[in-house]
Amino acid sequence: MTTHRSEPLQVLFVCTRNAGRSQIAAAFFNDLADPRKVRAISAGLDPAPRVCPEVVAAMAEVGIDLADVTPTELTGRMQTEVTFLVTMGCPERCPMIGQGRRADWKLDDPEGQPMSRVREIRDEIRGLVAALITAKAWGRETTDDRRGTSPNLSSV
Repeated sequence: MTTHRSEPLQVLFVCTRNAGRSQIAAAFFNDLADPRKVRAISAGLDPAPRVCPEVVAAMAEVGIDLADVTPTELTGRMQTEVTFLVTMGCPERCPMIGQGRRADWKLDDPEGQPMSRVREIRDEIRGLVAALITAKAWGRETTDDRRGTSPNLSSV
């Protein structure tokens, strides 16, 4: 007998200020993962007042709007409610959870970087997020209505 969770699993992305890397990761994760299976949140140890303007601009280039997102402080409750934790750039202070439920991504902070570097960091994060989703089978299920059929070109 299979049991189904009513709530999706939760992934937490953490960086120091929650103004760059973790915001990018959570946004890409929620765009790429199946929301019925899993959702992402992000937080910081010392949250900034706003997402870095260069990050907002770089994400807008790929169709993701972070202009109205406010950085969030990491809480103990967040740590206990997550299924998987990804830390970036806070090795001494980052939270810990059970083995096999955590990854640490060594990524440069995009804050204050030239846009070309911010784009590189953004694209690197997207690749890491996509790989995590694939590894954990959290992707969106795709259906191809054309599968097994051939188009009827005689009526064109």
